[in-house]
Amino acid sequence: MRFLFADCVLDTGRRELARGSQPVGVQPQVFDLLVYLVANRERVVSKDDLLSAVWAGRIVSESTLISQISAARKAIGDNGEAQKLIRTIARKGFRFVGAVSEEQSAGRAATAAGQLGRGEALTAPTLAPAVKPSLAVLPFENLSGDPDQDYFADGMVEDIITALSRLRWLFVIARNSSFIYKGRAVDVKQVGRELGVRYLLEGSVRKLTNRVRISGQLIDATTGAHLWAERFEGSADDIFELQDQMTASVVGAIAPKLEQAESERATRKPTENLDAYDYYLRGMLDLNRRSREATSSALHLFSKAIERDGDFASAYGMAAWCHVWRKYNGWMSDRVQENSEGARLARRAVELGRDDAVALGRGGYALGFLAGEFDSGLVFLERALRLNPNLATTWVLSGLFRNFLGEPELAIEHLAHAMRLSPLDPTSYHMQAGTGFAHFLAGRFDEACKWAERALREEPGCTPAAAVTAAAHALAGRLQEAQREMAHLRQVYPALRVTTFTGFTFRRPEHLALWRDGLRKAGLPE
Repeated sequence: MRFLFADCVLDTGRRELARGSQPVGVQPQVFDLLVYLVANRERVVSKDDLLSAVWAGRIVSESTLISQISAARKAIGDNGEAQKLIRTIARKGFRFVGAVSEEQSAGRAATAAGQLGRGEALTAPTLAPAVKPSLAVLPFENLSGDPDQDYFADGMVEDIITALSRLRWLFVIARNSSFIYKGRAVDVKQVGRELGVRYLLEGSVRKLTNRVRISGQLIDATTGAHLWAERFEGSADDIFELQDQMTASVVGAIAPKLEQAESERATRKPTENLDAYDYYLRGMLDLNRRSREATSSALHLFSKAIERDGDFASAYGMAAWCHVWRKYNGWMSDRVQENSEGARLARRAVELGRDDAVALGRGGYALGFLAGEFDSGLVFLERALRLNPNLATTWVLSGLFRNFLGEPELAIEHLAHAMRLSPLDPTSYHMQAGTGFAHFLAGRFDEACKWAERALREEPGCTPAAAVTAAAHALAGRLQEAQREMAHLRQVYPALRVTTFTGFTFRRPEHLALWRDGLRKAGLPE
């Protein structure tokens, strides 16, 4: 990391300090003291903080500490009594008060390389960049000093991904793949190879009371060169305007000749009501945890968002999805009532969200899965894909939906495209399980087992994948393997029955009959 302030550059990777164009020689402890003060510039740093961070808790005299502070001031040209950069706070400690900007240094790559030796790096395969311009937006750092604000920084990144994904000429990696790098020191070239992209966008968000500062930088992942950097600051009430400015600038950096109309399409806002949006972001955070309790909490938060903004299409879509997820996992307590409520929310989502890919995708899927309205659901899913062809989640939903329609070959094609858009997706087991189910419907039982077992290696608790494995083994004549898999599944879900299995739905009677035949032969009771 390089910190830039006044006429100084503090490079933590190279452990170098420069003023103007001249290097400045400093003792190691003075350098560490400067780094600590600059990195913690949002607060007053106490003497105990410095002793712990710089001197590892060793006892140091007051005069030594003051001497080192003086040396740090001298090194950065903060001489005299003005204290324009390092300020002494009486009886409290010290604080760095100069204006600072940050950028990546060569040392960041070295840090990531050091992690490789400790087994902490990713082991993803190298991907060739997409033919058209390709981009991944990495998780933004939360600099608010409050871990509870992580959801806000994550939500900002998701919205930027969504905005950029609407550009048909741009290949954008899905949120789930880019977020595996959260909290990691990364080598941008390595990330580019692992995700198969040419460009990376990284940045930070600082939210303090009613003020927000967004910083971002665009990097050429093939060379590590910085193509663009900018900072936006304003009232939290103007958060969407700040986001729009950043998105438009990124687009302009990648394609200077992009027409203005394309930029405007990339900056559409989901809602103008910040309170509603805040509830929505919190709901997404809970939903990504995927547990029964977290899904109930997410549904409550999406309902709160709808209370604040009755026209918030994406919130309706995600609320409907909560009911889908409850049915998918067998968590419904009143199936008739919840199916009905989920379908109501889905209809409202697609009604309000005619230009909202999230609302159309989730709502369309819910209409088919909860209400059996396959034709309507397909129309909305296809519209979502036209609106946002780079949204991996919609390709997943479309693939699974094609299975319900009895179109396994198209399902496999759509799920494969989703895996390309999000190659490191933590929820890739959904794609693998769906691919296995498609091969099952097509009568390719060995291939079905291969994909379903791959999903189980990713997520051992994936019930549909376990059921596909058991049913496919049974219909392939491998009854011992089928019964072993089914026995394990029934240990976890003893109430599971052939006629009440809710993980899939079917439009074609012959597919339902094939599925139930496989489950029966695997040993599942009626």
